[in-house]
Formats: sequence, C-alpha cells, structure tokens
Amino acid sequence: MTATAASSPAAQLYIGLMSGTSLDGVDGVLADFSGLHPRVLGYQATPFEPALKQTLLALNTPADNELHRAALAANSLVRVYAQTIQALLASTHTSARDVRAIGAHGQTVRHQPGAFDGTGYTLQLNNPALLAELSGIDVVADFRSRDLAAGGQGAPLVPAFHAGVFGRPGQCMASMNIGGISNISVLHSDGTVQGWDCGPGNALMDFWCQQHTGQAFDRDGAWAATGTVHVDLLHRLRSEDFLSRVPPKSTGRDLFNPSWLQQHLRAFDKLSAVDVQATLTEFTALACAMDVCVHAPEAQTLIVCGGGALNGHLMRRLSAHLPGIDVVSSETQGLPPLQVEAAAFAWLARQTVLGLPGNLPKVTGAQGARILGGIFKA
Repeated sequence: MTATAASSPAAQLYIGLMSGTSLDGVDGVLADFSGLHPRVLGYQATPFEPALKQTLLALNTPADNELHRAALAANSLVRVYAQTIQALLASTHTSARDVRAIGAHGQTVRHQPGAFDGTGYTLQLNNPALLAELSGIDVVADFRSRDLAAGGQGAPLVPAFHAGVFGRPGQCMASMNIGGISNISVLHSDGTVQGWDCGPGNALMDFWCQQHTGQAFDRDGAWAATGTVHVDLLHRLRSEDFLSRVPPKSTGRDLFNPSWLQQHLRAFDKLSAVDVQATLTEFTALACAMDVCVHAPEAQTLIVCGGGALNGHLMRRLSAHLPGIDVVSSETQGLPPLQVEAAAFAWLARQTVLGLPGNLPKVTGAQGARILGGIFKA
C-alpha cells in the first residue's frame, strides 16, 4: 500500500492487536474498512521474549504480589504492542495520523464470567493510556467488561466479525478459531449467528510439547502424528463438564491448564510423552468436531483460523471426524489464519468509535447489544 492510498479521504484505517491464550506473541493488522468488506493492508507478528511469556503465563495462576507483577507486565506488553504498530506503519508507508484508532484486546489472565457474585470478572492486562502515548493514535480497549456487566460471558466476541467476512447468504457455514482455546461461530443460512468456546485449542498441546521436547509448539503436529491415541485417557479428558454445558459459555486457562491436565494424567503415569501428545491433539479435534456435528450439521464448510489451522495433523483429524464437511484454512477465504482475530479487534474498535454495538447477545448471553470498550484519546 502506498502513502497516497493511506491518506485518501475515503480510507478508514484501523489497527487491530491480538495476543491470545497461546502466549506466543502479538499479531497486528492494519485494515481498511472503506469497502464492503475489510481489507488487510499489512500484517506484523512480534514474538514475546521468553521472560515476558513466562510472566504472563504465571499470572494465570494465583501467587504472591500479583498486582505489582501484573501492572509491570501490562507495561511490557504495551511496549510490544507499540513495537508492532511501528512496524505496521513502516511496512505500509502509513502515518499514525491516518489511523482512526487501535483495537487493543490486552492479555487475558483470568476469565470468570458470572462466578462468585453473579457478575464475575474478566481480566485483560493492558495499559491503553500508555499505548496512546507511545503510538500517538486513539486506543480502544477493555472490550469484554461491558458485555459481562450486562449479564454476558464477555466472550467470544469474534462471531459477529466472522459473520461479516465468512458468511454466505442462504448457506450454513461454520468457522473455528483454534488459538490457545478453541471457539466456534455458526453462521446459519437465515443470517442468525451462534458462537461459544468449544474447549482447549493449542494451550495443552503447546505446554506438553514444551515440557517434553523443548519446542514451543508441535510444528505441523508432526510429533503427535507419530504417537498413538490412548482411548482411556481421551475418555477421561472428554468427561470434563464444560464440554457438555449448553451455550452461551466461555473458558480459558482458568480451566484448561497444566494442573487440570496433570490431574487427569495421574492414572496414566506409564504413558509415553508422545502418546499423550497424540491424545491431546485428538481431544482438541474431537471437542471442535462434536460442536460442529451437534450445532451445525447442515454446514458444508468449516473455516479454521488461528494457529491450529497451521497444524496439519490437527486439520486432518478434524476432517476425519467431519466426513462430508470441507475443512479449510481461512487462507482460502482471503484472510490468513493468524490475521483473523487481529482484524476482528480492528473491527471492534471501529464499532466503538462509530457508537455501534460489538457484541451479539445470542452469543454471549448479555441482556442486549452493547457498545464495547473505552476510548483513550491520543
């Protein structure tokens, strides 16, 4: 994209930033919303330094001095955000003054909707005021809390965006984001949309792979593909109550974490590491596939985005459990898998700036449509 295109009066430029439960880093996009469909003009991935990744991971679990550690981690995260933004602007020859706003989701470290007092909470580490100072661009942040206050889950928020970019009039489509946690969007032929968290995505697989191979993730699922699925362990994992809970529902590392996994592994201490990895991959595939079978049996296509779309073995297992459904990467729809969620938060920022709702009450369970997030002016 040229500087001339960026500064065109017709351009509606927004930046979306996403750092998800996989904790691998920040995905950022520069998107233009001036046409009928959003157009990604630039993409930048910035990995987390190991120390920051470990700090963020540790903050998912109660420990000492959390407030201090969380505040400093938020500052560090925002500096990675700012680095990502600068790289996006440079690569697309875009001036900060031409970008209307940044949608910065923050890093989810706790997600307890409806818990404890009937409202619960969801916590995304962020410092949008600092990001506005560092970038010189308005920042929209704190997207989940208003939906939560209205009685919703605060998540997932991407189904409305999925409907806009993946929906086809008169056709039932399903899209699946497989990040650290997996979530589904069911785009019905009549235009109605459903969505919820299915269960684990890459979080458990990544943890196990890191622990036993030293690699951050199982590239293409190659390691899992050499193992054998252990049926009894798989049955135990699938007995988790969350999987059978009726939507709306959402989850995170609060549930699907190493402690949860270790509890289930106690009865299988002689199982090889590679067979556990194969079983975890099968568990993720089945959790996703069963929700498609139950809630979108008429769908002919499942569009997969997120890091899971790059796991060839996982994609093959999804296909095996969904005969008659074409399981494809979002790349086939013109939007690469690692760009979808970042683009969704660019869209959510635009909704907020325009004073339009960002949630779907049928998805989150909120009492009604709400304008999400707060705006931090540059």
